[in-house]
Amino acid sequence: MLTVLLMGCAAENGTRAQATDSERGKTLVAFYSYTGDCRQITETLTGLIEADVLEIQPAEKGLKYDANGYALGTQLLNKIKAKPNDANSYPPIDPVTTDLSVYDNFIIVTPLWWSQMAAPMQTFLFNYGQQMKGKHVAMVVSSHSSSIGGVVADAGRLLTKVTWMGDALWINSSNRSRTASLATDWLNTLNFKKRNMETKKIYLTVDGTTRSVTLADNTATRSLLEALEKDAITYEADDYGGFEKVGGLGRSLPTSNERITTVPGDIMLYQGNQLVIFYGSNQWSYTRIGQIDSATADNLKTFLRAGQGPVQVTLSLSTPTAIDKIRAKADDDNTYVSLSGIRSTRAVKGIYVRNGRKTAK
Repeated sequence: MLTVLLMGCAAENGTRAQATDSERGKTLVAFYSYTGDCRQITETLTGLIEADVLEIQPAEKGLKYDANGYALGTQLLNKIKAKPNDANSYPPIDPVTTDLSVYDNFIIVTPLWWSQMAAPMQTFLFNYGQQMKGKHVAMVVSSHSSSIGGVVADAGRLLTKVTWMGDALWINSSNRSRTASLATDWLNTLNFKKRNMETKKIYLTVDGTTRSVTLADNTATRSLLEALEKDAITYEADDYGGFEKVGGLGRSLPTSNERITTVPGDIMLYQGNQLVIFYGSNQWSYTRIGQIDSATADNLKTFLRAGQGPVQVTLSLSTPTAIDKIRAKADDDNTYVSLSGIRSTRAVKGIYVRNGRKTAK
C-alpha cells in the first residue's frame, strides 16, 4: 500500500502543521490525466503543499482510449500484462527532461483503467522508476467506483526500490466533491522525507585544522553527501595560479557548470572530478559546491598553506577530534586515522594511525 513521507501540509484554512516548506525535502507530483480528474487532484495537492509538477503525456495525441468500451485502453493494458518486462510492451510517452534526482519525495497521481494503472503512467514508471531508487513515494488513484488494488499492485511491480509509506489515497465518484478535505487529512497523517539541515554543512580539514563549509544545493553536492555518508574523502591539493588549491577527488560528481567569478572561500567542482578551493579570485566555468564559513583572504591563505605546495585535504560529515589515546584491537579493520581524527579507507601523504601503530606515507 502506497503513500509518501509528507508532513506539515496546509489545511484548508491556510494553516500549516509542524514542518514548513523550507524544512521539507523537495517534492514532485507526477500525473497523467485523460478525463481531467487527475489534473484537478494535482491542482488540489499543489495548493496544499509546495511541490513541482510533471505531466505525463502520450507520444501519440488524440487517441480515444475509452471508445468502444475502452477497447484501445484494454488492448494497451493486455500488451503490458503479457510481457511486463519488455520495454516494447509499453506505449510511448513524451520524453521526460525533468531531473528526478533532485527530488526527495514523489506523489504519483494516476487514473484507474479496468482495475489497472493507466498505461501511460505505467510507461513513465517503467522508463524512469530507476531514478526514484531510494526515494519516498506516494500515490493517489482516481476511479469511478472500482477498487484500486490492481493499481497498487502495478505500482509495486514497477517501483521495487522505493520507500512506500501507508495507503494510497483513493478518489472516486462518491467522494470526489470532498477531494480537498480528503487530501488535507491524508497529507497531515504522513511525513515528508525532510532534508536534514545539518547535512547542509560538511567539514574541511587541512593538515590538522578544520573549517566548516556551507553547501550549495545541487546534484553534485547531493552525490558528495552520499559518498561522505560512507566514508571521509581525503585527497591532495596543490597551489595553482596564486589564487587556489586544486586536486583530484578520485571520483566524478555530476556537473551543472556556469561561468562564475569566485571569491575567497568558494569551493568549486572543475571538470567533474577536481575540487578547487579559492583563497583568491578567478572567473571560469564551475559547478558550485559551497563556501567555507567565515572566510577571508588572509585566514584562508594561512589555513590552506597558500604558496607552500601540496596539502592533505579531508572532507567529512562530522567535526574531527584529535587522537589522545591509541588502543589496538584484535578486530581492527585497517582503517587509516589521521592525527586530526579523520578515518578513511585509504591514505595520501601524511602521518596516520593504523591498527594501533603510527605510520607515515
